[in-house]
Amino acid sequence: MIVDVHSHLFRHSHDFDDAFRAESARAHAGEVDLTVRYEDYAASAPEGTRTVVVGGKARRSGLWVDDAAVADYVGRHPDRLIGYLSIDPTQPGWEDELRYGHQELGLRGIKLMPMYAGFDPADEAYEPLYAYAERHGLPLLVHTGTTFVSQAPLEYAMPRHLDWVAMRHPELRMVLAHLSHPFEGECIAVIRKHRHVYADVSALHYRPFQLWHSLRLVQDYGVWDKLLFGSDYPFTTVDDSVEGLRRIARVPGIPGLDPLDQEAVEALIHRPSLDLLGLEPS
Repeated sequence: MIVDVHSHLFRHSHDFDDAFRAESARAHAGEVDLTVRYEDYAASAPEGTRTVVVGGKARRSGLWVDDAAVADYVGRHPDRLIGYLSIDPTQPGWEDELRYGHQELGLRGIKLMPMYAGFDPADEAYEPLYAYAERHGLPLLVHTGTTFVSQAPLEYAMPRHLDWVAMRHPELRMVLAHLSHPFEGECIAVIRKHRHVYADVSALHYRPFQLWHSLRLVQDYGVWDKLLFGSDYPFTTVDDSVEGLRRIARVPGIPGLDPLDQEAVEALIHRPSLDLLGLEPS
């Protein structure tokens, strides 16, 4: 079974402003249709794929997906989809949104977008958020790495900030999105340190040299087991992500260096991420 730990729910005309829509064309190869339909997602993923679905909240960047929309979407396919709530802690009322999304809507994790929302995730002002997540077993999916949004401060996307969070909350499960590209080395340093901190490989396969180089670093540091599979749908699909990983795994090594471990790549594709994140079917 494949577990996709990073997919989105976007309703194209509802959830982001014109600036976000226009700048999303920088993601890769021009503008992407960001409207999500389950039938399209399922048609581009292997049968039986289990999927984490997130929305996103970042007022600074013009993105705001209502948690109720995520809960409704995953509720129509509960055998396949697991929903996360989203928090923008720069906005008033986020504590109420956290409790409502978890306790009333039944969402099972938290998506944070520090760079998009413009906050330092290591700031101790957000300790109540992390303490709540740790206490209730809610894993975090945190955007780390670069972005296409011009108003998002790159400093707050650096993986090093989550190192502080993990030290203060060692039982909190976290996934650093996109292997924090192009800061993969820093990401690897963080996930190697902490038992419950992982990185996903979503939205990387369409930059093949960078992905090959990143996975070589993963191999050199011995942290294959800390990588989780993700797609970042609708920016790409599960099928394309799997094929992209396998294609990279077939690339011969640089003369004098071993190639990528193809068995490790296959294990990554089939990682039991729900178990690792405490999200096994209830």
